[in-house]
Amino acid sequence: MVELYVNGGPFMHPLLLMLLFGIAVSIERFWSLWRSSIDTREFFTAVQEALKQRGPEGVAEVCASHRGPVASVLHAGLLRLDRGLEHVEKAIEESGAIEMAFLEKGMVWLSTVANIAPLLGFLGTVSGMISAFDAIAKAGDVEPSIVAAGISEALITTASGLVIAIPIQALHNLFVSKIDKIIIDMQESSSQFIDELIQAGYDTPAGE
Repeated sequence: MVELYVNGGPFMHPLLLMLLFGIAVSIERFWSLWRSSIDTREFFTAVQEALKQRGPEGVAEVCASHRGPVASVLHAGLLRLDRGLEHVEKAIEESGAIEMAFLEKGMVWLSTVANIAPLLGFLGTVSGMISAFDAIAKAGDVEPSIVAAGISEALITTASGLVIAIPIQALHNLFVSKIDKIIIDMQESSSQFIDELIQAGYDTPAGE
């Protein structure tokens, strides 16, 4: 492995950095998205029961006991309940936008790694071929041993770029799918929560 790295030439250094960076971002995104995921159906059932039995205070306790963006956006809406449902909906929208930004944080870097790694590999390929033809020009003859180093560099960098890009792109797509599911859960839970508040008679500001 070390020999392949050395034979790959100078472009193996940025490729290694891209690999390490992509792994670091992937681990962080996996951990964050895993912590953001909850059983939405079970959570909302608890919210419904708390609203019926203990009112908004009970719902706030349920939201505080659950992690993730779904609980966060509902809790943000509860803080504006005394102003009416219009303010609740606005608070939920604002909190949802913040949570979405958090969920998508780092995704652009994964996409960048997946796109740039093959390009660096192809650039290494060009560099290797230039070295091979330069060796031919200096030797004045085409001998396999003369061009072997340049061709080896070209092939190693190409393969390295693809080996890095393929799993990183697969992880990116997996994370995007996970983010989409969480966003849908947020939207559905928010809509159902507003309906529950209306049915419970919280459709007017306190004091009216």
